[in-house]
Amino acid sequence: MARELVTLACTDCKRRNYTTTKNKRLTPDRMELKKYCRFEKKHTIHKETR
Repeated sequence: MARELVTLACTDCKRRNYTTTKNKRLTPDRMELKKYCRFEKKHTIHKETR
């Protein structure tokens, strides 16, 4: 399958808060999304982890 499950980690607190799917063929590099971190209590950038 082209879609793969990825985990997103907060750049501030380094905790893994979210999981999502992405198309590996169309987006080969790592994702960065602005999401809400409940530990920091604000919106922060979350990066894809391995």
